[in-house]
Amino acid sequence: MSTPDPILATGRRKTSVASLRMQAGAGAIKVNGRDFVDFFPSLSLQNQILRPLEIANAVHSYDVVVKTTGGGINGQAGALRLALSRALIQVDEKLRGALKLEGLLTRDPRMKERKKPGQPGARKRFQFSKR
Repeated sequence: MSTPDPILATGRRKTSVASLRMQAGAGAIKVNGRDFVDFFPSLSLQNQILRPLEIANAVHSYDVVVKTTGGGINGQAGALRLALSRALIQVDEKLRGALKLEGLLTRDPRMKERKKPGQPGARKRFQFSKR
């Protein structure tokens, strides 16, 4: 069920944000103007990102253009995976159950805790000196 207009979706993880445009195509994935394999050199990250497409049997069905910002490479990979999952649901609502079962629709809210005033870190206290 492909549509002529592009499908837009956004995914977030930690401080990373991934916005994507997905269209019917040959399966090319571009991230920030670079090839997907060049941007994510680790095979485990590549597999993590492609998991939603594998579940939908659509690895070579869509061309995806992604813009990611913030965080590190792992956070950006997680954000892209969520965005892909959300985009696939827009294409076919029946995929929701399979993607949810794999945990691909859950936004990972864990973030670094902020540093508090009067302390060296988020939880750490300055060293106490009795004398």
